[in-house]
Amino acid sequence: MLRNARHGKILEIISEKEIETQEELCEELNKCNFSVTQATISRDIKELHLFKVAGINKRFRYTCINENEGELSDKMRSLFRACVIEIRSVGNLIVIKTLNGNGANAGVVIDRLNYKEVVGCVAGDDTTLLICETEEKAHLVRERLNKIIQD
Repeated sequence: MLRNARHGKILEIISEKEIETQEELCEELNKCNFSVTQATISRDIKELHLFKVAGINKRFRYTCINENEGELSDKMRSLFRACVIEIRSVGNLIVIKTLNGNGANAGVVIDRLNYKEVVGCVAGDDTTLLICETEEKAHLVRERLNKIIQD
């Protein structure tokens, strides 16, 4: 129960304040009578699928994406459009080039799309690699991803 309450408080905090580091999040939770360590915060960030985006007052801030039955939220679409530079397919692989530090953000969007044609997704610093079942399916996925960027 404590974990669920803490997760709820984390989501509340990041929606109200720009939190850039795990240490800042620790401090905010401790102010709210949640005794936490950086290791706990690190696990919570993974469990909540939090990621960083550009902040207004700070360089980066934590945020989350609310999914609606497999559909991409406007926030997710904006994230994908903002971070993707190029999408290319080579055989059954799709290579997504992103701005530095945004490979994981593109990977989060791909994972949320849950395309059945995608066997796996690996994210690096500025690249996300998708492995599709066939070359034809990779072409189809690439077209759908390009449509997200163009909409």
